[in-house]
Amino acid sequence: MTDTSRVTEIRYVGYAVQDFEAERAFYRDDWGLTEVDATNDMAWFKTQGHDEHHVVRLHKAEVNHVEVIAFAADSAADVDTLHEKVQAAGCKVIFAPRDLDAPGGGYGFRFFSPDGLPFEISAGVEALDKREMARWEGVPVKISHIVLHSPDHPAMVRFFTDVLGFRVSDWLGDFMCFLRCNSAHHRVAILPGPPCLNHVAYDMLTVDDMFRGASRLKKRGTDIRWGPGRHTAGNNTFSYFVTPGGFVVEYSAELEEVDFELHEDKVHVPAPTVMDQWGIGVGGPQTMPHPAPDAKLFQPAEV
Repeated sequence: MTDTSRVTEIRYVGYAVQDFEAERAFYRDDWGLTEVDATNDMAWFKTQGHDEHHVVRLHKAEVNHVEVIAFAADSAADVDTLHEKVQAAGCKVIFAPRDLDAPGGGYGFRFFSPDGLPFEISAGVEALDKREMARWEGVPVKISHIVLHSPDHPAMVRFFTDVLGFRVSDWLGDFMCFLRCNSAHHRVAILPGPPCLNHVAYDMLTVDDMFRGASRLKKRGTDIRWGPGRHTAGNNTFSYFVTPGGFVVEYSAELEEVDFELHEDKVHVPAPTVMDQWGIGVGGPQTMPHPAPDAKLFQPAEV
């Protein structure tokens, strides 16, 4: 029987941050998310345009780092199968599949990638209300994609395809691989470098919403670090920003839709108009925070 168990979507990213209140205010008041739950030292945020329970988790800590990157599977049986595959791949399991006691609940497990970054895969998480978004609101609809660094990025691509079920959509030269887990051109991309999160991108309803969101951020003191522009792989527009805690986030729009089963990957040859087809924006990769190893590799979060 063919194994069809795989990751099918991104759920959320959990950050540990030193200045909890500054990061909390950024996501709530500036970025355009809605706080759905909180404790003295944690907060959970969702988007208004999607029913995912939350897309960001913040936790007050002594050092900024990534506590968890959460993916979805379609069923509890798929969670169990993916747990077996992760174990067989030699990954360190943080906890085996179980009922999750965090807001939204569900059934899932956590593990460290071969590079030591923490991941969660879950099913059955509570869905919350969503509403139709309107042009010019300028707030995120959902998480679009996540970009990671790996010291051995070809091996990490094989881990995502062979173990988690992703498929290669495109390469940028031989240094950046775009991976899909559904009809979106990419939900994950992998670059060479120290093991860490590069950035998290959010889908905006239209290009106008990307600009409206960038305008709101600028008025509140957060200007574009790179962009606006349009990438070639995935054909999505982009504007990159940096949160108070130093994490990179992106507003994006018009990410290409592909056939999950039939799309054939290709290699985009790096050139000035390939990274940015418009060529009108400010900054570039050189103006973004320099990647550094995550501060808590192979160290599980307290929660």
